[in-house]
This record gives sequence, structure tokens and C-alpha cells, in this order.
Amino acid sequence: MALSLPLMINQLSILFHPFLVSLFFLLSLLFLFIRSRSGGKRKLNLPPSPPRFPIIGNLHQLGSLLHSSFRDLSLKYGPDLMLLQLGQTPTLVVSSAEMVKEMIKSHDIVFSNRPRTTAADILLYGCKDVSFSPYGEYWRQVRKIGVLELLSMKRVHQFQFVRDEEVAILVERIRKASVKGVPVNLTEMLFAVSNNIVSRCVLGQCFVGEDGKSKFGEVARRLMTHFVEFSVGDFFPSLRFIDDLRGFTGRLKKTFGELDAFFDKVIEVHKAVMESDTADSKDFVDILLRLQNDKMLDFEFTRNDLKALLIDMFVGGSHTTSTSLEWLMAELVKNPKVMKKAQEEVRKVVGKKPKVEMEDINQMEYLKCVIKENARLHPPVPLLVPRETTSKIEMGGYHIPAKTRVFINAWAIQRDPRSWDRAEEFIPERFEKSSVDFKGQDFQLIPFGIGRRGCPGMSFGITSIEYVIANLLYWFDWKASDGGLGENLDMSEANGLTVTKIVPLRLVPISYSTT
Repeated sequence: MALSLPLMINQLSILFHPFLVSLFFLLSLLFLFIRSRSGGKRKLNLPPSPPRFPIIGNLHQLGSLLHSSFRDLSLKYGPDLMLLQLGQTPTLVVSSAEMVKEMIKSHDIVFSNRPRTTAADILLYGCKDVSFSPYGEYWRQVRKIGVLELLSMKRVHQFQFVRDEEVAILVERIRKASVKGVPVNLTEMLFAVSNNIVSRCVLGQCFVGEDGKSKFGEVARRLMTHFVEFSVGDFFPSLRFIDDLRGFTGRLKKTFGELDAFFDKVIEVHKAVMESDTADSKDFVDILLRLQNDKMLDFEFTRNDLKALLIDMFVGGSHTTSTSLEWLMAELVKNPKVMKKAQEEVRKVVGKKPKVEMEDINQMEYLKCVIKENARLHPPVPLLVPRETTSKIEMGGYHIPAKTRVFINAWAIQRDPRSWDRAEEFIPERFEKSSVDFKGQDFQLIPFGIGRRGCPGMSFGITSIEYVIANLLYWFDWKASDGGLGENLDMSEANGLTVTKIVPLRLVPISYSTT
């Protein structure tokens, strides 16, 4: 991901003593010379591009919120396809449902690779996870493990008891706070419950310190930040050494070391238990170790492969769920009529039962519309995970070179007035008589990705979102912390692989009596 040019220069200038400045200048001249020598090649019909500077290309035109910068540039230069030059990296931005459809229907294999970024390479054992691994046989095998063994509907149902228990703890915490009539930091609470659910499903337990915060959760937050930090090497491969000089590579390796040691301990504990216990698998680590021990896989599945898969499942599942819940509650508070309608449905379906059941949620049609509309306006990963073309192709009448980095701007597509009426407004009713869904067949709604590289954990995440939000709406009424109705709630976005609110969501809960 890219930062704005001023911030980039600020980061680099601190480290540039005269020798590095001279070296950078000489390398830049060399780059320009090589580029000028290649100018005699046949001119291609490339997608439209904004004007660019030498060396840095279009980096200076990007702000801290990359999805927003991409949309602004696309509206001016290429509303469907736009080609940027980010340093030495040609970058295609896809901003329309029509182009996504052509991309997936006609060229899905060509667009199924991943660029190998510095952060993903270090933090994910050389990109051995599902999300960032290159397209090929290894990716097919580990994705198969995820789909069939970890994230199937069977597993979704198997771990419902974890959701029951963790959400009950959340409700009790909020209930105690409601007695005092003071605001609660719902952002932190939603992060904690999402983290705890995923931690128990993946690792078998919550790793919570004396302060009540998840030890692993804090490291995972740092990891998510690393993925969007500016890496010189990602945009200027010939200057990759600067990442070492400025300490970026060192920070990545420090976080990786903590994660690696943590997972090694978890695995050793699980292996010791398995030697004395022949019971069924209790969590993802158990499942993966049994697959490994029983040699049930068609390839060598190493410990590092296993750990990369665990990071994928934990970080992806925890952060995307908590981010979605945070935006959903914020939108409900900002739209009290929607909140009231959703609460009335939830309370009517549940009645006076002592707990919300998953069978109840299947009857909550309007709540499902609310969740879809939230995913439309606030996709947890606005640009999805970047792709890379494996060969040159033609798409939309343009030539797309091989080794081009590709961003699908889901955030822009899902706010495109060509596809959506009143596109910037929160209107769940738009889905009441619509067959449009986010399961991969409707290209104007793609919060969980699309095609071969779509998110295999969609059902797992949506089930948690539905269950948590149904409980929050059933057991409590909610008010903005300033006593208002929420129209003035700050909805500014914070930069990250998952985009959260800048200002934590603080709301006043009021316990609802079922009697």
C-alpha cells in the first residue's frame, strides 16, 4: 500500500545522509536512461492514466486512504480501468462492476496471482498462507484445506457453542456497564469478542492477560498495521536495501519472531495433549495436526505452512468481523429508523426466550438486509487483497501488461451510482426485494472478493456478525455518547488493511426488559 508522497519523503529523508542521496540520484538517472532506451517499443493501447512525475510516477497523488484516492483519480481519468505507475510498479485500478465481470468471466486465471510484498513475505513464512500465496498447486492445496476442513458449514455449526459463550460474556459486560448509565467503548468490546471467538476456534483458548486484553490480539493488530506501512522495496525493488536502513525490515522481523514463538508454543501444547487424548479435534490446530500426522494430504505440509495458515485464519477472521460490527453499529445509531425496525424484528422473532438462537436469526430477513447494506458501504478490506497479472491480456479494449499489480476497488464499486440508487446512503430496504447477494455472483457487491481468490471464510465471518449484532439489538437500546441520536457521529476512516473508524465507537447501552 502507498502513503502520500510528503509522508514518504519525511520517512526517507531522516535516513538519507549524503552518500544515500548520491546513490539514490545515480540509480534514478540509471532508471530514466533504461526507460528512455525502451521507448522505441511498439506503443500499446494502455488504460488511461493521470500525468506522472519521473521516478515516483503517481505516488504523489495518493493520500493515506488509498481506496478514496483511487476513486477520486478514477472519476477523473478512468472510471472503469485506470493505470498508475507507483514507483517502478505498474498498477491497474478496477473501479466498475462491468470490468470486474469481464475480469472474472474471461481472465480469472490471469488475475489470480498475488504480488509478493515485503510484509507478506516476512510475516507469512514466504507467503505460505491462503490469502497471499502465489497462484499455483500449493495455493490449491492449502485453500482446499481451508474450505473443506476449517471453514465448511459443518465447522461453522460445530463452533456455535463458542459464539454462545463469548457473546453471553459480552452481553453481561455491557449489562453491568448499563447500570451506571455511562458510555462503553464498543469498538474495544467488539474487537475483544471477535478476537476471543476466533482465538477459541483456531487455537483452542483465549490468551488474555491480567488487564483483560488478548496478548495475541495486540500482536495481531501490529501485524495488520505492518501490511499497510510504506515499503520502499515494494515500489522501488532496486532500492529495497533502504527498508533495512530505516528499520522497517527489522520491525517486521521482530513482530514475526513474536508470532512464530507464540505459535510454536501453541502447537507443542496441542501435540502433547493429542498424544494422550484420542478425542475428536477441538480446534483448527488439532485439525491441522491430525491431517499432518495422518499423512492425509497430497503434499508435504510443514510446520511453517501450518503456522502461516493459522495466522491467515486468526487475523483475517478476527479483524474483518470486528471492523464490520463496528461500522454496523455506527450506521444503526446514525439511522435510528433502521435501528428501530431491526430491533422490532429481532425482538419479535426471539420473543421472551432466555437467549437468541441461530434458528431465530434465519427468520430475521430485515437484519440480513442491514448486514448486506453495511457490507456494501463498508467492505472490511476496501481494495480486497491485491492481485498480479501472470501474462499480458486485453480487457475493456485496453492492453494490460504482465506483472501488473491489480487493485479491485470494492469500496468504489459498491458506491457507484451506475449500479446503486442513492449510493452514499444507508438504505437496507434496497435488498428487501432484490436477489443481489455477496456470495460471488453479483459483481456490484463483492466485499468478500470474487472468483478463485474470493474469501473462503465468508460463512464463518457472517455467522459471527449475525449472532453478535442480533444479541446487541435484542438485549439493549443504544444512544450516542453525547446524548443525541447519532446524526453527528464521526464516521472518518482510519488507514489499514481493514479500515476501522478513526474515533472509537462509544455508545450508552440501556438494558431491555423482556418482561
